[in-house]
Amino acid sequence: MSDTPFGFGPADRDPDKDRGNRDEDRPGKGGGHGPEDPFGFGDLPGMPPGGIPGFPGMPPGGAGGFDVSQLGQMLTQLGQMLSHAGSSGGGPVNYELAGQLATQQLAQTTSSLTPDQRKAVADAVQLAELWLNPATEFPVGATETQAWTAIDWVKASMPTWKRLCDPVAQRVAGAWVEALPEPARAAAGPMLAMLGQMGGLAFGSQLGSGLSQLAAEVLTSTDIGVPVGPERTAALLPEAIEKFTAGLDRPASEVMIFLATREAAHQRLFAHVGWLRERLLGSVEEYARGITVDTSRIEELAGQIDPANPASIQEAMQSGMFEPQTTPAQKAALARLETLLALIEGWVDAVVADAVRERLPGAEALRETLRRRRASGGPAEQAFATIVGLELRPRKLRAAAELWRLLGEQRGIVGRDSLWAHPDLVPTAEDLDDPAGFVNRVDDIDPIAEIERQVRADEAMDAAKKAGEERRAAQSEQAENPESDQPKRSGDDPDRPDA
Repeated sequence: MSDTPFGFGPADRDPDKDRGNRDEDRPGKGGGHGPEDPFGFGDLPGMPPGGIPGFPGMPPGGAGGFDVSQLGQMLTQLGQMLSHAGSSGGGPVNYELAGQLATQQLAQTTSSLTPDQRKAVADAVQLAELWLNPATEFPVGATETQAWTAIDWVKASMPTWKRLCDPVAQRVAGAWVEALPEPARAAAGPMLAMLGQMGGLAFGSQLGSGLSQLAAEVLTSTDIGVPVGPERTAALLPEAIEKFTAGLDRPASEVMIFLATREAAHQRLFAHVGWLRERLLGSVEEYARGITVDTSRIEELAGQIDPANPASIQEAMQSGMFEPQTTPAQKAALARLETLLALIEGWVDAVVADAVRERLPGAEALRETLRRRRASGGPAEQAFATIVGLELRPRKLRAAAELWRLLGEQRGIVGRDSLWAHPDLVPTAEDLDDPAGFVNRVDDIDPIAEIERQVRADEAMDAAKKAGEERRAAQSEQAENPESDQPKRSGDDPDRPDA
């Protein structure tokens, strides 16, 4: 994954130094992309430094100047990029471009799935569901099973990535425009719309590159901790699983069934805990609402932007101009998101361990392999770090798995799974630091009674709020018409017979 997610660069980056480094990388000095090569095509064969004046990256004409086929390829790529400039649909990220870039990069390494691969996935999920039935109170969650290629994963996951990316990208993209000094905004005029489109292209390009790398690694639709595909659809990626299995000393069928059991467990949890998906994605949105941008950095770099020169825009985007600052509120939101993801993964880990322990000889080895994969920076960590700066800590995952295991031993499967009935019942970050203490504290708590108590408290609060609003409305009406509540004299009533 890129170290500069969505074009965000480190705040201490020196653009003048970077410009000098890129100049040194031009032909004859190493060959690279200079600041006057805004579309990243590099120098073509036969092109002297600088290219045609006024057209950066364009090879000059004349005898021996360039290879026509290379020029045609460059123009084709440029045209494809610019064709997406107005296709972001008004959003902060050009998802059409992201999807196209990701699928193009994956096309060379992705092949069509065979009927045997599809059958293996279907059989593995079917067997996994049978094994999970006695291990959890939640019934089957997936109503459809699919085998995906990496390209299928990109297409199926794009709506979820849009939901995850939009809040952060929207806040960052809007914040720097709002913080531009008024003279700079006035000078840019209608070019501000172009800046937004260029930002959408940059975000889309970065997302496309990240998704192509992620799609080559993910094993199931829930590898990032939340199902990225359609609801109630269990999906595994046979090609990625085969590559993953090649490095293990376990039969391929055993690995497939183990991963299918994890996928099916995720699907059961998200299908029957109605608040879970929205709470997870809502935490990302909560984080985004707190994003602030270093306005002093914007003012410093605003003078370097020439609205008529896309190259200057690109340089600003890569120089830390959009580096978001982490506030205490954001840190709290990220902590809640991290805790929730750890609880999800811990529950799946504990449930799957119960389901396959007596059936798969290599279950514990596979369980530890996946934990180490996560600890060394697997897809989930990289994906969320790229989007919201979040990394799942293995300590939390292991603590969460231990907590759910202890709950299962002391409260049984029904008592353990009943804690998912309401978000106020699930463990907190502090509980993950002391799993045994949490289990002892909740041992005498009736989750149903706790939910009913919470409902009554919410109803009482709503009733008090409604009464307060009615009282304020009545006071306001009386203040506007002070005589309205005065008792009427009998002679003033026009409806009386003697009036």
